[in-house]
Amino acid sequence: MENFTLNNNVTMPALGLGVFQMTGEQVRAAVPVALDAGYRLLDTASRYYNEEDLGAAIAESSVAREDLFITTKLWFKDHGYEATRTAFRVSLDKLGLDYLDLWLVHQPFNDYYGSWRAMEELVDAGLVRAIGVSNFYPDRYYDLVCHNRVVPAVNQLRLNPYDQRRDTREISARYGTVLQAWSPLGQGGAVLKDPVLVSIAREHGKSVPQVILRWLVQTGVSVVVKSVHEDRLRENIDIFDFALTHAQIDAINALDRRETGNGGPDHRDPAMLDLLRTFE
Repeated sequence: MENFTLNNNVTMPALGLGVFQMTGEQVRAAVPVALDAGYRLLDTASRYYNEEDLGAAIAESSVAREDLFITTKLWFKDHGYEATRTAFRVSLDKLGLDYLDLWLVHQPFNDYYGSWRAMEELVDAGLVRAIGVSNFYPDRYYDLVCHNRVVPAVNQLRLNPYDQRRDTREISARYGTVLQAWSPLGQGGAVLKDPVLVSIAREHGKSVPQVILRWLVQTGVSVVVKSVHEDRLRENIDIFDFALTHAQIDAINALDRRETGNGGPDHRDPAMLDLLRTFE
């Protein structure tokens, strides 16, 4: 497993397991397989409704806590200084942990400035090793950077060969924030059949998903990838025994369609907030 060093010198695995939309039963089944395959980064969120199940799987594991990197996320309805402190304790208790490795502001809505200041204090207290954001576009990211003490260590957002977020990459690199891709495989869409990727995969004797994941990690993007299938869990992490050539990276870079969201969720769209407000 390769690692990234965050802007506060915390080391984070380059690739991890995301448990979005997994049932509790699926989490408890997938996590032991993932740990056996070599995963050490496990990513959840309060609104995935499976923190307790992830915590149970961690507790049942023989992997030492200090060898794991556990991420969860703060929902926007819990934003604000006091609400954030309460939400932190709820998530920590559900996970059964003494500290978090990474805590992310899940959505760029509501009083995330108050939340950020509470999160900064939790870092100071040693209860969170690193803090970051999720789904932040360059404008909101830069505004947060300019008006707070701690620069986000991570910005987790949708990123794949068809939606490369070059503007976000550029400003994040300026401040040492690591981008972390969710939905890196485009949720199994057309990107997996792209002839450029198919050709590169054939050249390396790898699958298209492996080529995409390798491209992301090799170009400095961390990845959380979801699967409940053992063969895919093992395949997704088997990307550290080959490297793409410069020409291959250039060819993948050229696939960017430069479409904001590329058909995915757009957190600048008021309709997105209306949708998210329906979730408790």
